[in-house]
Amino acid sequence: MILNISAYRFVPLTDTIELQQRLLHACSSRGLKGTVLLSEEGLNLFLAGHAGPIRELVSVLRQDTRFADIDTRESWSAAQPFRKLLVRIKPEIIRMNHPAIRPAAGRAPSVDAATLRRWLDAGHDDAGRPVVTLDTRNDFEADVGTFRGAIDWRITRFTEFPQALLAHRDELQGKTVVSFCTGGIRCEKAAIFMRDAGIANVFQLDGGILKYFEDQGHAHFDGECFVFDERRAVDAALAPKVDVGTLSDSQRPQTMES
Repeated sequence: MILNISAYRFVPLTDTIELQQRLLHACSSRGLKGTVLLSEEGLNLFLAGHAGPIRELVSVLRQDTRFADIDTRESWSAAQPFRKLLVRIKPEIIRMNHPAIRPAAGRAPSVDAATLRRWLDAGHDDAGRPVVTLDTRNDFEADVGTFRGAIDWRITRFTEFPQALLAHRDELQGKTVVSFCTGGIRCEKAAIFMRDAGIANVFQLDGGILKYFEDQGHAHFDGECFVFDERRAVDAALAPKVDVGTLSDSQRPQTMES
């Protein structure tokens, strides 16, 4: 079995070139594949390999005080879902094109999976406000699965989210808005943008859909969660939709996007 992990950390980095080389060696020497993105705003990774080497890599990463408390999402597959290892330096670890949005300077409030489920069960938050979930992912991801009744503005890339929010801002007033994405990184930036745009009651779903599946299963969620690797999607048990070991070379994506 192959252990798949995803993790991110918004933290100022001034040594991205040196860190790139260290992580490239740490991953390649352990036979890991996937994508690691670095920027001045932090780190974002999707890696897969045998459990021992994966957990060694996480331990190495946590020895750097900047990543000491990094949280990982885990799932399993019967075969390696990545074709190669990429460690890249980017302007942003998740592109939004709004440099003023800097999560390392202060997160928007978050809500855990159990609380969101309780709110959705009740139809309102603890203050009695109606609760809406807002999908910050791309349209093709939402088509694979999303929270029942979630707001979906059919964006095709995350850079379109700010304009979509400004166009629909009035519709969200007076409601508690919970932004969500796959693992938490996009909804973290989205929640800050919404707060700065004047939406009073905004939360991000801590850990995203993957953490929600881990804690609460399929409650209030229809379909599966799209993932950017050869598994295509995972269900509420975090099991892959596609057995990647059965894919031919022509069926395998050439690159994995984050």
